[in-house]
Amino acid sequence: MHNSSPKKAKRRAGGGEGSSNVFSMFEQSQIQEYKEAFTIIDQNRDGIISKDDLRDVLASMGQLNVKNEELEAMIKEASGPINFTVFLTMFGEKLKGADPEDVIVSAFKVLDPEATGLIKKQFLEELLTTQCDRFSAEEMKNLWAAFPPDVAGNVDYKNICYVITHGEEKEE
Repeated sequence: MHNSSPKKAKRRAGGGEGSSNVFSMFEQSQIQEYKEAFTIIDQNRDGIISKDDLRDVLASMGQLNVKNEELEAMIKEASGPINFTVFLTMFGEKLKGADPEDVIVSAFKVLDPEATGLIKKQFLEELLTTQCDRFSAEEMKNLWAAFPPDVAGNVDYKNICYVITHGEEKEE
């Protein structure tokens, strides 16, 4: 890895070649999370998120008939090829001063194009147990105990987002 002193790393945020300042907007842990998200979306691992990558990742989430125009619109939000820095910048602009609950709800909305407010339990479970920081069976059990899916197997993600950002009101 890198062995530069922590002092030097801190100072970097000020100067640099223009685009590096986007990294100073985020905590190291956040950058790591975005990197994982980026890697998941970058299906062909070429370091650029393309329309095909978006189509593939949406397809893997069960969104099989996303229109070409919708994909184009997502790609057009960026000024050029979407590499990790651009990806971070796009999120950075959206997240600056954003309410964490809105941010989390927006993330779920990507998985809910019909805006039902629900997400399939099975899908959420698969996502949480196979991607990024994988949830254990125990953690999944606790999640479903806290947020039981409805009879159709749907989970109200707005409820989850609220609890994540506000904590649970425990009624004694």
